[in-house]
Amino acid sequence: MSRRPESERSDWTDLDLLTREEASERLRTEITETETRLAELGDGDRAERALIEPRLRALREAVDELAGPNGG
Repeated sequence: MSRRPESERSDWTDLDLLTREEASERLRTEITETETRLAELGDGDRAERALIEPRLRALREAVDELAGPNGG
């Protein structure tokens, strides 16, 4: 058997990859934290709300994509 030299071997097996379930769980945690932050802001800081609200939408979309028909 011939083995590739270390420099030519793929490092994919050494990567710590998340499962869809783990990724969804982390996203849901981030969503909860972001929702809490928005609730704390109330109607106060509009500039910060303008930054946080699109992030929250993107997090929710990512969770929906992971849970979709092709996502699991």
